[in-house]
Amino acid sequence: MEIRTIRRFLPFIKDFKAFWKKHGTFKYALTSAEFPPILLEPEEWIFSDDIISLLKELMRWEIRDMAIVEAPFTKNEKDIIKPESLIPWKIKNFPQEWELAVCDTFTPLGYLTEAINTAIKDNKTSNNLTSNILSDFSNSISYKQKSCNQSQDSNISQEIEYAFFQSLASNIYKIGYVLLKPEPPFSNDSVAYIDDYLKEWQEDEEL
Repeated sequence: MEIRTIRRFLPFIKDFKAFWKKHGTFKYALTSAEFPPILLEPEEWIFSDDIISLLKELMRWEIRDMAIVEAPFTKNEKDIIKPESLIPWKIKNFPQEWELAVCDTFTPLGYLTEAINTAIKDNKTSNNLTSNILSDFSNSISYKQKSCNQSQDSNISQEIEYAFFQSLASNIYKIGYVLLKPEPPFSNDSVAYIDDYLKEWQEDEEL
């Protein structure tokens, strides 16, 4: 089943309520917390029932041909990008708009940080790759020397991508966004909790 991911310009609370009523509830809703917004137009929202689809839409992942790729450290690079806080992976075609962003998940150049390791540890996945991936991350050079088939490489890359978006979702508010999501017991697990945000929005419009 195709995942709904929709962009909409909703300048007023009445527009948001009309959209929410017409298109049904969503699990996630994202907009900018700052002006001017980054990777969004003013008053623009993104809605989705899947957090990875939503964040990929924000980043224009497919349009920009973005990907998580290996970025092993060389001896000369170690003094420049301080790999002790990084892992040997980066985002290809990293958004220039985020080059000044301060985020625990990535550096301004798009290198991924140890926050990805934390996300993998916290993510109780059903497959058996997690322990292998964590040991591989501990030393990028030894990882490169391992003999891995293409299927295993692909699985590792997918695991890192999943962990990246998991970490980004947790830190997205730090780089200027509002992410509305389920907040039990105020909403069920499949619907974003929007009441408090709409209440503040209404109060702002009445000023």
